[in-house]
Amino acid sequence: MKTAIVIGSGFSGLSAATHLANSGLKVTVLEKNDSLGGRARIFKEKGFTFDMGPSWYWMPDVFERYFNNFGKSASDYYELVRLDPSYKVVFGSSDAVDIPANYELFKEMVETIEIGAGDNLDKFLEQAAYKYEQGINNLVQKPSRSITEFINLKLLFDVIRMDIFMSYEKHIKKFFHHDKILRLMEFPILFLGAIAKNTPALYSLMNYADIKLGTWYPMGGMNKIIEGMVDLAMEKGVTFKTDQEVRKFEFENKSIRTVHTQTASYSADMVIASADYHHIDNKLLTPQFQNYDEDYWNKKIFAPSAVIFYLGVNKKIKNLNHHNLFFDADFEAHVEEIYTNPEWPEKPLFYACAPSKTDPSVAPEGMENLFILIPVAAGIKETDQIKTDYFDQVIERMEKYTGDQIKDHIIYKRSFTRKDFIKEYNSFKGNAYGLANTLRQTAILKPSIKNRKLTNLYYTGQLTVPGPGVPPSLISGEVVAREVVKDLVH
Repeated sequence: MKTAIVIGSGFSGLSAATHLANSGLKVTVLEKNDSLGGRARIFKEKGFTFDMGPSWYWMPDVFERYFNNFGKSASDYYELVRLDPSYKVVFGSSDAVDIPANYELFKEMVETIEIGAGDNLDKFLEQAAYKYEQGINNLVQKPSRSITEFINLKLLFDVIRMDIFMSYEKHIKKFFHHDKILRLMEFPILFLGAIAKNTPALYSLMNYADIKLGTWYPMGGMNKIIEGMVDLAMEKGVTFKTDQEVRKFEFENKSIRTVHTQTASYSADMVIASADYHHIDNKLLTPQFQNYDEDYWNKKIFAPSAVIFYLGVNKKIKNLNHHNLFFDADFEAHVEEIYTNPEWPEKPLFYACAPSKTDPSVAPEGMENLFILIPVAAGIKETDQIKTDYFDQVIERMEKYTGDQIKDHIIYKRSFTRKDFIKEYNSFKGNAYGLANTLRQTAILKPSIKNRKLTNLYYTGQLTVPGPGVPPSLISGEVVAREVVKDLVH
């Protein structure tokens, strides 16, 4: 039996491990931290259960297909509910819209903002649906190890039809003009890690995922997905080892012979790195075995880092939904402060999640579980004073919008910033989401899933194909597992 070591137990690592085990390999997962899930870990304090990272459940078909690969269904592991409203967007202290789950109601809403926008939405989403179907089922399934994967007339036609060479900004303005609608459509792009003018129009597929496929929530929190994936992996024979930070590789004949952690050593035929690509490539490999040098990484455009606050509030907060986007500040200014001239934003946009609005299990009765995220440029340094100032600012804006007191009712508070992303996940520059989805960082232009100088080292996750986000990470693990098995056969 061939053996494999997977470094990291996030979504891509679990996906890779389970697919490899299902193909007959003996798989061991090494996790740096004391619990499984990577950025999708949880912690519990004072009766609150906090998801530490991902909180949006989009593309339910990708999750379902993942479990279907093994004869299972997502419902075998967790209860999924669709949120309605999907989320709230706050444009000002007295100006907000609830995004309805029902498509016809959504059309009516945008039509009230801009005459003709409803019909244009149909046309926009018809194109976005095609991009989603072809992108998720075809393009993102490519390992992108060679340009020859894309030399096929139908795929070339699809690539052109998917507007991969047009900017998202130019594409969206063919259909809509009102600033509010543009902001609604651009928000998924902001979190993909690039400004609209630098993002391929291909990514309007995210709008289809948002508006047509809906926003969902696994009862108990996002870590319930991790629990389900771990149960399935163990059923397939995967072994998990926590508190095993990989410190060193031992080489023989241009392959990794042994993986050393702080307490143990492991040997395997294949090694799959689901940990931070840059960390593995530049910190653990000697220069002769690195895929890319430090200069390569410094030239890459990274998605934002984030300042996160986990709050336990001893009462229910009025006028908040499960998901809330606060766009009550200058959108363009914050985007520029993230991507163009990286600095601390003067008045940041932010996201507030209150899962206790949907799920009573994540907070004590009558209380609110609150997760606040401020996207900021990767690489900028924070101080305690900066964290305090930003916390006070966003709480003041939330109180102004909700008409409710929040700060005086906080009974638990924890922050998580760039330094924590580096400490917990070895994240390059403290990025939260991976590489930005720009044209020059798409498909074969992303870091390769295969080390070109070692015969048995592969990479998976948000810094390689297909890109950032939970569904792409699931796909990434499957894609790399197929390549490992194919290379073993040959």
